[in-house]
Amino acid sequence: MFMDITWQDPITGARGFVVIDTLVRGTASGGLRMRAGCTLEEVRGLAQGMTRKEAIHYRPGRRYIPVGGAKGGIDFDPRADGAAEVLERFLVAVNPIMRSYWALGEDLGVRQDTIDEILARRGLGSGLTAVEKLVDDPAGMDARSQRAFTTVVDGVAQDELVGGLGVATSVFAALEADGRDPAGATAAIQGFGSMGGATARFLAEAGVRIVGIADADGFVSNPEGLDIEALLATRDPFGGIDRSALRPEDRVGDRDEWLDADVDVLVPAAVSYAITPADCGRIRATHIVEAANMPVLPEAEAALAARGVTVIPDFLANSATNAWWWWVTFGDVDGTWEDSRAVIEETLGGLTRDVLAEARASRITPRAAAQATVDANLDRLRLITADPTDGPAPAADSAAGTLDTVASGAKR
Repeated sequence: MFMDITWQDPITGARGFVVIDTLVRGTASGGLRMRAGCTLEEVRGLAQGMTRKEAIHYRPGRRYIPVGGAKGGIDFDPRADGAAEVLERFLVAVNPIMRSYWALGEDLGVRQDTIDEILARRGLGSGLTAVEKLVDDPAGMDARSQRAFTTVVDGVAQDELVGGLGVATSVFAALEADGRDPAGATAAIQGFGSMGGATARFLAEAGVRIVGIADADGFVSNPEGLDIEALLATRDPFGGIDRSALRPEDRVGDRDEWLDADVDVLVPAAVSYAITPADCGRIRATHIVEAANMPVLPEAEAALAARGVTVIPDFLANSATNAWWWWVTFGDVDGTWEDSRAVIEETLGGLTRDVLAEARASRITPRAAAQATVDANLDRLRLITADPTDGPAPAADSAAGTLDTVASGAKR
């Protein structure tokens, strides 16, 4: 671990965290989440996942060379009064870390447009400031970014689609590796925000029947398949399903019923720690594809693997959003939807197929096979890049709160 930061909001007492797990080329990447109950340990695990998510995308010949892994988290309910103000005070307080080390984007409970608006209004740079020092063609980056982040596909912003496209692509590759046609498969999804909603859209587009979706208020299901486009058109900003948009044959049950769904694929796309060892006996799916970060606890994954359930790990399946940002920034995609979709499908499909082939050949889990790829890529990155060991910014008292910094300088 390179750096841990704990912040306390002077108004509400809420705590926030930044963890920089590794630096590569002096920079780390990872999103910022907000949820009641978020902890430093959770953010540490997420930052470690970002190190993996970055490294798994190292590919000779591409302009983008992965950076390190980081993550931020705020222990506050994003739906509560004052959440926007807490987020703003946090971003003001940690801005020196952002400018020096941490390139950030949205995560659970935080929208990208909210981050962008706060940073612009307060004159705090952008979420990519820490990476801009690595870009040798700023004008080209600006043009690609403008194109990428203003492109709308069927009424949805491109940047809200790329993550779900990556997850869906991993689902297709996993099913096909087992000799299954995705068009004849069924799925249930936990979470219907940016990631879960986009995953549902691309699964349905390919003919996968989505028989259930869990949101914060329950589990909406229909064994004949839900009308995904109607539900997407009426969901709220937090991924809540509008019950008035349901058809008479759609059913609403308890939100944890998604675990019992009789489907081929489960897609946890909401919170961490969603599948525990106690849940394993309920699961009937043959594949779990992690669209959320850390949704399956290690003990649960081991029990599921013993039953023959294939788990595609988060740092592979849900890595497309992060990778796409950097492909746009450095010029591996031109910012159009056509180019973005082609590169995501080729890359995520290839990575998933390779990981599953190695897992079968070596008789290990897909997570272990994916981790082996990460480890090999990190070794390559150490050989071709400098990893500065400059100390972090000092602890500081800020009008926006108090920062406590713990730094080891060690590289994982």
